[in-house]
Amino acid sequence: MTRYGRSVLRHHDGMSATTNRPVHASVPLSPTPRSTLNRRPDRAGTHRRDLYDVLDAAVICHFGVVVDGSPLVLPTAFGYDVDGPEEGGTLYLHGSVASLSLRAAPAQEICVTFTVLDGLVLARTGFHHSMNYRSAVVIGQPRLVDDRDEKARALDLVVDHAVAGRSSTLRPHTRKELAATSVLALALTEASVKARSGDPIDDAADLAAGGWAGVIPLRLVATGAVTAADCIGHEPPADVLARVAALS
Repeated sequence: MTRYGRSVLRHHDGMSATTNRPVHASVPLSPTPRSTLNRRPDRAGTHRRDLYDVLDAAVICHFGVVVDGSPLVLPTAFGYDVDGPEEGGTLYLHGSVASLSLRAAPAQEICVTFTVLDGLVLARTGFHHSMNYRSAVVIGQPRLVDDRDEKARALDLVVDHAVAGRSSTLRPHTRKELAATSVLALALTEASVKARSGDPIDDAADLAAGGWAGVIPLRLVATGAVTAADCIGHEPPADVLARVAALS
């Protein structure tokens, strides 16, 4: 179990699946008109657990915000809590208190996207080339986390999303560190999920013409744990080795 009561299983492909999900994990997603898939709705996820599964598998997200009239899309680490204070669970993003994007976000609606790339789909024509993927989009107006305990817990969730259980092995965040860090909380209410899997889909004429088609599967792979130069004499701990093993 993690320190927040969510157990995590690692699959052979390095993805994670959270067990003991709350009851609302099986509740259907309720997308708004702007979060409803118009193209290929057959690829849409329909339950909240589909959203959580994408978040479990994703390593980073991309946070879209308007700063001084210009759109910015920034890659960032994240954590989330299915039992968080927001409806549908809470997504946490963090950064420096000096970050213009985090300072601008609470005054507007933002978009956060998650993508897990599973394969390159190579068809007999360029038109039908594609990718196998799992993705999610979350839209909403975030709040700035002011409560010290919630901020510390959110930052632990970010750490644990990278390596399950690691936050419990570290010293607590200092007051200075918390003061230097901004944390945004975003409800997972307005969200959509989309995925593609399987072979290329070629037209009948191209099938008849012949030629090779197929998929190059992709996955995130770890090549080991490299001990820092100023950490000589220490071996990687069990939580790090477990993460490496899951990604090997």
